[in-house]
Amino acid sequence: MPESVTAAFSEPEDFEAALRSEGFRSLLVTTRDRFRARFTRVSLNAISLSAAEERLPRIGFVAVPTNILLLSFAIGTGPAPICGGIGLHSGELFTASPCEQFHARIGGPSQWGAIRLPLDHLLKYGAALTGKSFPIAPGLRRWKPPASAGRDLRAFHAAAMRIAGKRPEDLVDSEAAHGLEQQLFHTIAECLSLGSAGDDDAHAARRNHAVMIGFEELLGASGGARNSMSSICRALDVSERRLRQLCAAHLGISPTAYERLQRMWRTRRALRRANGTESVSAIARLNGFQDLGRFAINYRSAFGESPSTTLRKRQDANVVNN
Repeated sequence: MPESVTAAFSEPEDFEAALRSEGFRSLLVTTRDRFRARFTRVSLNAISLSAAEERLPRIGFVAVPTNILLLSFAIGTGPAPICGGIGLHSGELFTASPCEQFHARIGGPSQWGAIRLPLDHLLKYGAALTGKSFPIAPGLRRWKPPASAGRDLRAFHAAAMRIAGKRPEDLVDSEAAHGLEQQLFHTIAECLSLGSAGDDDAHAARRNHAVMIGFEELLGASGGARNSMSSICRALDVSERRLRQLCAAHLGISPTAYERLQRMWRTRRALRRANGTESVSAIARLNGFQDLGRFAINYRSAFGESPSTTLRKRQDANVVNN
């Protein structure tokens, strides 16, 4: 059933939860400042559209569902997120095929839009439009669509976002939703059938991409334990220099900084979930922080409060709720 939702966020964890519907597995803010974000999602019958406005640098990790093609682009004149190490120029689109995983980062204020649609539906529309087979190359791609088709796509997306903000009841009308969806299928098929894909080295890109996915999986499987870069590089069969280069392109920070950032955010989430029996030191050590004095300094620098304050807020909330 067609529906829409719009929300503003002042906590990264709440924004991360909202973005799970977009395939985000994690969201790590990389700088300390007042967090603000806004997110709108419109679900039609088969297609979903979304738009986000963010203020702070962050790194996300995204997994595209089975049979879903993800299409993303910048809104306005600001930069789009860098996805899988791919940056977009003005007017370009980014696509990720079903089951792809990638890092998506922004370096500052950004507005971006996304469209998710069933790949099999799109292939049918593309074949009808072109009169021939309409394959979509797998992987992560950068596209330069025809100017008119690109403008139409952004116009349809912007119209849906405006309606969601001002007259959301209009999107519940199944006939109106169906009409918008047909226009979107046609326009997306036109963008991808008549547009040109980026000229990146596909084989090298896939190889580099596999290293970054392996890096993410290794960190996720560590259970909070600290990983040395030498052990990670051995497991990935890549040199430390090469891993640093790839992390700079995909994450915007070094592999060591990203590993530490993950452990820091994992610790914060654990402190926010604590039931009152855990201590700061125990939670910190579980996440690989052995020097508790240095950990406390770095934690305050990252989040603007001490780890004990984060834990106490959770304990105070438990007292109020009970």
